[in-house]
Amino acid sequence: MKELPPGLADHIAGGVTTLARCWRLTRRDGVTFGFTDHDRDLVFDDIVHRADSGFTPSAMESLPGLAVSNLDVEGALRADAITEADLAEGRYDDAECLLYLVNWQDVTQRVLLRRGHIGEVRRGRGGFSAELRGLAHRLDQSCGRSFERGCAWTLGDARCGIDLTAAGRLADIAVTMVASRMSFAVSGIGGFAAGAFANGRLVWTGGANEGLSAEILRHVGDVLTLLLPPARAVTVGDTARITLGCDRKFATCRDRFVNAPNFGGFPHIPGNDFILSYPVKGGGNDGSSLF
Repeated sequence: MKELPPGLADHIAGGVTTLARCWRLTRRDGVTFGFTDHDRDLVFDDIVHRADSGFTPSAMESLPGLAVSNLDVEGALRADAITEADLAEGRYDDAECLLYLVNWQDVTQRVLLRRGHIGEVRRGRGGFSAELRGLAHRLDQSCGRSFERGCAWTLGDARCGIDLTAAGRLADIAVTMVASRMSFAVSGIGGFAAGAFANGRLVWTGGANEGLSAEILRHVGDVLTLLLPPARAVTVGDTARITLGCDRKFATCRDRFVNAPNFGGFPHIPGNDFILSYPVKGGGNDGSSLF
């Protein structure tokens, strides 16, 4: 049960109320925005909660126990508030959201109704809908290791141990020709083997997408294809830094990176074909290693 501050409780008990809801979004980069469904701005905790945001909340549902409680918030895309480009760039992914009930005549009378994080965001023509997930959704995330043939580590992290800043493992490129929103030719990778940057990472260092990163899907010749379209159009002359990719296979880890001891998968784990196998005369089924 939510316990109300005495002042707010007395105000609600009075029968005639002056209540409004306020939302506060804090992105992972520390930028904070405030919004309210009241007809004028409300200020508390040194944050201006703007009234012209066009936010419309859905009904709020609270479930008992550890069930995940969700709330949808709809709003208009505005150049001076939440923009379509910001959403496309993922700046609001997993942003913290606080929902308050406030007496707009005395903002010191308020209570925190819900704390959570932004989940799925759906964009439409001129608007968006964002899902606010309750704190219990963190308990739905998988943890621990999975036993699978592919490597579980991220290339370049502490468990992998590969230094992606070493010579021969990165390249500074410039776009020379744009084929589509996600595919373009670049200079600066002529000395690398075909496919070396597939599944790698690209960080834009110049152009409209400067500072943003992307995953590389394919590398054929001097053409790179991204996994997802960038937030803004790529143009000739844009620059980026790219690092080698890994398909998480044991052979790639062993041959390309000479890093077999740190491989984070189980390449010899039996598959479905092993379940269907049967002894064959002269087939070498003597219990010895198959590798």
